Amino acid sequence: QVRLGESGGALVQSGASLRLSCVADGGSFGDYAVGWWRQAPGKGRMFVGTISRNGVHTLYENSVKGRFTLSRDNSKNAVYLQMDNLKPEDTAVYFCAGRIRPNQDVGILESWYTDWGQGTQVTVSS
Repeated sequence: QVRLGESGGALVQSGASLRLSCVADGGSFGDYAVGWWRQAPGKGRMFVGTISRNGVHTLYENSVKGRFTLSRDNSKNAVYLQMDNLKPEDTAVYFCAGRIRPNQDVGILESWYTDWGQGTQVTVSS
């Protein structure tokens, strides 16, 4: 089991970019499919995107397609969420989550993931 930690959240203006990092400690992150989720104030946690353990397969929620990009560096036990052209509606706490899976598996259900980070705050002002 790994411990996941997110970083990179900040207060930015609309149209700005941020890169969030999810770093794993205590295990081989290269064995994990990883997902990103976000939770806006007063709302439930929502799927953002997911990347397979080998980085080949990705899926994104429709509202972030073309603006957000997932990548990973398994040598650094890290997964990155590049967020471009940020909008006020992207404001949320962003969480990464992981699950040990075969190479091409990805997950879009919250319950599918076994390990979660504590989240990092992203605030986009208009």
